[in-house]
Amino acid sequence: MELNKQNLEYLATGFNTIFQKGLEAAPSMYSNVAMVIPSTGSEEQYGWLGSSTQFREWLGDRAIQNLKLHDFKIKNKDFENTIGIDRNSIEDDKYGLYNPMIEQLGRDTNEHPDLLTFGLLKQGATQICYDGQFFFDTDHPVVDANGVTQSVSNFGGGAGTPWYLIDDTRALKPMIFQKRRDYTPAWMTEPTDEAVFSRKEFRYGVDARVNVGFGLWQLAYMSRQTLDVTNYVAARAAMMNFYRDGGVPLNVRPVKLLCPPSLEKQAKDVVEATQIANGATNVMSNTAKVVLCPWLN
Repeated sequence: MELNKQNLEYLATGFNTIFQKGLEAAPSMYSNVAMVIPSTGSEEQYGWLGSSTQFREWLGDRAIQNLKLHDFKIKNKDFENTIGIDRNSIEDDKYGLYNPMIEQLGRDTNEHPDLLTFGLLKQGATQICYDGQFFFDTDHPVVDANGVTQSVSNFGGGAGTPWYLIDDTRALKPMIFQKRRDYTPAWMTEPTDEAVFSRKEFRYGVDARVNVGFGLWQLAYMSRQTLDVTNYVAARAAMMNFYRDGGVPLNVRPVKLLCPPSLEKQAKDVVEATQIANGATNVMSNTAKVVLCPWLN
């Protein structure tokens, strides 16, 4: 192929098509646990996390509910993924050999939010969230109806493979995917580009400015206990008993059972099987949807 502007633009258009194919081949999973928050600066502060409001009978003036502020911030980070294509390969019409790499670049792009989100979720028992406790912890401070601070747990303990219950039915979610600049492909295809001049290399890449953080711990529960009906029922009951400051129920709905593929059978036995091991009816059948997540391996 002659390295002129028209041919290189044609080549870039073809690579764009292949890139899109890769994007569509890998559906993202992070929306199961994360809300997407647009960012307008280098970082965002989430002081409103954990704040609670509720209706009251309107007698006299309105009662302004001052929201509790937390110094919880998420800083944006830059990410990139770039491949180089030898100029000689294009001149010799061998650029088709790079099609799988371009397609994989698209797939990597769609999977990167999953890697960030579930990578942090796996560290939830050792990483701090907005209330100063680990995201999965046994002593989250919550004020009860009598004004007394109580310790509330969203961690079931144990030492086995972790599994999670998730409530994703509301606008707020357990995780935050913060997006300052979306994933954008960029192609350096000018014969006069520095990389072509110095290394005989055209470059194709994607970059973004994003980050992840923890949202509401009340909407997620982790357990390392054996994944069976007994422990599932205990975790589910704990979540549904969560309340906001003041003792008002949060109405948490643990509708997704999230786990790595290694727990697929156990998860389906718990919430999809109609009978349990002794032949009795499984009353917990269809109380949650199983979501198998390879990023949790």
